[in-house]
Amino acid sequence: STALLFFASIIPILIFMKGFIILLNKLPVSGMCIFPFLLFKKVDWPVGEILINHERIHLKQQLELLILPFYIWYIVEYFVWRIKGLKHVQAYLEISFEKEAYANQGNLEYLKKRKSWNFLNYLRK
Repeated sequence: STALLFFASIIPILIFMKGFIILLNKLPVSGMCIFPFLLFKKVDWPVGEILINHERIHLKQQLELLILPFYIWYIVEYFVWRIKGLKHVQAYLEISFEKEAYANQGNLEYLKKRKSWNFLNYLRK
């Protein structure tokens, strides 16, 4: 019974780390992570493993920063790039969180080996 209690308590944690997938056909982008949900356009289904992995990288980043600070940092970084003169898409692609996710989305083993706070390696100097 102790083993059963252990597994019953760890299952929600395992599910949480992978996120809950929700399909929304009116989503303005192909994918988005708003902790603990991974949101995808219904029209893009089946969602590829690469896109899911990209959003799960964001899930990990959000957990590292205790969720709310992630969003603040994300928005600040975006506006810093906009103020520096980049257009919307360029500014979005310069965000350290996005750089890490795009650089590693094709490596489906990345999250198993990823070091904590690795997005810091993608901050532009």
